[in-house]
Amino acid sequence: MNGDGVNRRSIQWFPGHMAKTLRLMRQEVRGVDAVLLLLDARIPRSSLNPELEAIAAAKPHLYVLNKADLADPALTARWVRWFCGQGAGCVAISAKQKSGAAAVRRAVDEALAGLMARNAQRGMAGARVRVMVAGIPNVGKSTFINTFAGAARAAAADRPGVTRGRQWIAAGRYDLLDMPGVLWNKFDSLETASNLAFIGSIKDDILDLEELAAGLLSQMRAVYPGRLAGRYKLTEQQLALPAWELLEAIGRGRGMLMRGGEVDTARAAAMLVDEFRASRWGRITLETPPDDAAAGRAAVSGEQQPDAPAAPGGPQQADAGKDEA
Repeated sequence: MNGDGVNRRSIQWFPGHMAKTLRLMRQEVRGVDAVLLLLDARIPRSSLNPELEAIAAAKPHLYVLNKADLADPALTARWVRWFCGQGAGCVAISAKQKSGAAAVRRAVDEALAGLMARNAQRGMAGARVRVMVAGIPNVGKSTFINTFAGAARAAAADRPGVTRGRQWIAAGRYDLLDMPGVLWNKFDSLETASNLAFIGSIKDDILDLEELAAGLLSQMRAVYPGRLAGRYKLTEQQLALPAWELLEAIGRGRGMLMRGGEVDTARAAAMLVDEFRASRWGRITLETPPDDAAAGRAAVSGEQQPDAPAAPGGPQQADAGKDEA
């Protein structure tokens, strides 16, 4: 148990097909011109698979913060600025919006400008550009590819494990290689595992949803207490309860009772996790860039919630203000 009464046991997440996918990607990356690394804008650090980053290092690559419409816009701007400060290209988008795909297309063109110039000198102007699209499960790769291509070419759903094998998809002058989502076999912290479980990148059927909901409540109370209290009409005293008791209080407030008046915590937990993933709590980011850690937690920005002061602006985001739920 941690100090909040939540059992911080290890999460088993690495099925054999992910190891196979990593081996395949190491082979396929030799034949592409660039790599797009899709991250979840709500957890940019936790959704960055270090093994994928290592595979992409030998090629021009671009970080794409997807689902930016679900994330805190001020923190997304800070993350874009942080990635760019590391010498990496980065753009924040919502994959379901056409202008988001257009922003990535412009960034890829810029990253590959040298290659395209060399092709033109060799009489190969207009040659097709091969790009690998990689990321963790449920980060929105297939949705992004369909928007980029302007048609439903890749199977997409709001759950992990839909893409089961590699597939090449033509999109204008680009050939996009859609790879299955892949995690890594050892997380550097339990916080990373928890964050991935919160957004649905680890299959729910291997998780204890009540434990997951209690952990989510504990984290949300630390970073967005006003959002949590407002959504579930919690008093100050209820908000201060241990996480398991807070889960019960929310379930009781929603009328989720079983015979005898006992709270159906399983039902309450499923509701909490579903509402978080559907952005019912507002636009939330659970991580700050490393250089923000000393300064403290950044703000809930655009809605001007009272949880923290607003963060300064940063690079413009593509479609950061539209719903994707």
